[in-house]
Amino acid sequence: MLNITKTINNGKAVFSLEGRLDTNTSPELDAALSSFADKADELVFDLEKLEYISSAGLRVLLAAHKEFSKKGGMKVINVNSMVMEIFEVTGFTDILTIV
Repeated sequence: MLNITKTINNGKAVFSLEGRLDTNTSPELDAALSSFADKADELVFDLEKLEYISSAGLRVLLAAHKEFSKKGGMKVINVNSMVMEIFEVTGFTDILTIV
């Protein structure tokens, strides 16, 4: 299960994710991002309450990173230790801007 809280303010979209971002839930995030892509120049993912991310979830983050790098950029904030370990093992710490 994945809960997505979306806010947009002055061209900055913030997506707060809670739960699991996996094969079953990544299409939800992909659809939510598609609906916001033309409304925002900058994207922030708040992963404080994200418990798990699979390769399917990583693919969605990578696609968002690619899309928003053409605009104002993308940041990932509040990454917990479990998700950070996955980012480190997969090399995503070298790709994403993690604050």
